[in-house]
Amino acid sequence: MAVRIRMKQMGRTHRHYYRIVAIDARQPRDGKVIEELGSYDPHVADKEKRVTLRPSRIKYWQGVGAKASEHCAAIFKKFMTKWEEIEARDAARAAEEAAKKAADQAAPAGA
Repeated sequence: MAVRIRMKQMGRTHRHYYRIVAIDARQPRDGKVIEELGSYDPHVADKEKRVTLRPSRIKYWQGVGAKASEHCAAIFKKFMTKWEEIEARDAARAAEEAAKKAADQAAPAGA
């Protein structure tokens, strides 16, 4: 199966937004997707908030041979580093909370 990373059009007339998805290349534009990888809303005024990405999953799909469309490749080039930093910060925060929770459980309840 040839997998592509491209945009799936959503929204209504004159107010489109797009989901960035991994999809079989033979599917139509709005066809059944394999996985959603992010979103792009061109109508948001703040350019930094137009895009959301899941960098780890995008890298996974590119690693197994998925090709990105021209528009998606441009979005990845512009916004990927920002979302990698956000994902790393969230992962570090989650690991810190898990360690704190484990330490709380390991402490004796009566002490």
